[in-house]
Amino acid sequence: MHTRPNITRIPLMVLSLGFLFCAASHAQDPEKIISQYLKAAGGRKTLSKIQTISLEGTFPAPEGVPGTFTFYLKAPNHYYSELIVDSKPVIEAYNGKSAWHQDSGGEASTLLGDSSAQLEAASQFYNSRLLDLKKAKIAAAYIGHAEVRGKDSLQVELTTVTGLKRELFFDVQCHLLVKESAPLDGLTEERIYSDYRAENGVQLPHAIELHRGNAVYNITLTRASVNGTVGERVFDFPRKSQVQLPDLKALFKEIDDHQKAIDKIKENYAGTRVDDETEYENDGRVKKREVKEYTFFYLDGDEISTLVKKDGKPLSADEQQKENEKTQKEIQEIQKRQAKKDAKEEKQKEEGKDSDSEDPGIEIFLRVSQFVNPRRERFRGQDVLVFDFEPNPDFKAHKLEEKVVQKLAGVVWIDEKAHDVARLEAYFVGDMKFAGGLVANLQKGTSFVMEQQFINDEVWLPTYLEAHVGVRVLLVKGLKVNEVTKYSDYKRFNIETLSSIGKPKDAQPSAADPKP
Repeated sequence: MHTRPNITRIPLMVLSLGFLFCAASHAQDPEKIISQYLKAAGGRKTLSKIQTISLEGTFPAPEGVPGTFTFYLKAPNHYYSELIVDSKPVIEAYNGKSAWHQDSGGEASTLLGDSSAQLEAASQFYNSRLLDLKKAKIAAAYIGHAEVRGKDSLQVELTTVTGLKRELFFDVQCHLLVKESAPLDGLTEERIYSDYRAENGVQLPHAIELHRGNAVYNITLTRASVNGTVGERVFDFPRKSQVQLPDLKALFKEIDDHQKAIDKIKENYAGTRVDDETEYENDGRVKKREVKEYTFFYLDGDEISTLVKKDGKPLSADEQQKENEKTQKEIQEIQKRQAKKDAKEEKQKEEGKDSDSEDPGIEIFLRVSQFVNPRRERFRGQDVLVFDFEPNPDFKAHKLEEKVVQKLAGVVWIDEKAHDVARLEAYFVGDMKFAGGLVANLQKGTSFVMEQQFINDEVWLPTYLEAHVGVRVLLVKGLKVNEVTKYSDYKRFNIETLSSIGKPKDAQPSAADPKP
């Protein structure tokens, strides 16, 4: 049987095909849009030579006293933004190691979590000039046409490897950036640009309509400079002369000396750990995601974990039995290793020799790094000492752990009383090659965050770990992986009660245990 098409539907089919063709013909390539912007803004060659940008301006305030706006950038990753309203400055800054904020009351604090990541991403965006998104590990996607102040623009969405997004709007006619929007320090910040003028061959806006939450600031620039002098101290956390700081060498020695005692206290606890790992394609699309849940406890300073769930589903009885056997084997290996280590240390003690422990402690940072911007803050209800750290250019690394640490910069929070690290943020300032890069190359920008919580007023225990890894394996395969680990449900657990299995399933909560 042959059928004929319904003649009344043919016009609709033609119209639909015409619409699809029209939409396809107007689809835009985000790389082309950005390329047109770069040409209009001054050209790749000129933009690539930018080391600093300084913008200063004023805006009317409700009380009639003009406010001021200051914005500094310094390559490769420094950012400073200041608004003074009614003589009260509000500052957001990133100094290449840590992000900080000063509120209108004059209180300065180091930013954490999303607020820190957003400010770091803003610094990366502004200093990259959009010149090489692939190198900066930023994915670009065309969203569509949008109207900005009555004019047509093309909207492009940028996404970092950590999932942070920034919306950019480029004028269809002149190709310059006319609007951008992104989260910043808990708010949505939107900037509308106009009145572009050339400064040292670079097109810079001289009028900015700045939106922060519900507040709007109409800024007129009074000064715009490219490659002018901007000192490093501009981006540093503000110092308070009354702060008394301890001797770092003595503090780090105390932390190392107390590590065994800390490890022993940790053996009183068991908990739950969830690893959420996402692997990405080079263009930023998700390639694979895996979620695993473990129970864990501590033994001789090591975390002993037993897998119990995959992607939210409990393991089968046979799978669980195999995991329990793996855990038991791991326990035995650790106990044997510890016995050998104890015997070696006892022998050295009898011979009057100092112990040559192979475990690198926090003291390695004291040798390899230099510490700047010291300050005291409150963190999770505790008084802590905060430092930025960066590679010490005068130190010559020999051991592998020294070479790794010498590639790191970041910020660390230390509890002096508990002799432990409360939080650590770090990133690699350069590529870290293993076996000359033949085995693996841990790429520049790879970063991680570790955070702990003070449990039962006796010990800091892990609560959060986040890692963003870019690595090339065997000179061929490139991997981009994000992993977020969350620790919770801490319970009292006595390692001496462990007998036949490696799962702390019989651990009972203590009345003093924190709620997850």
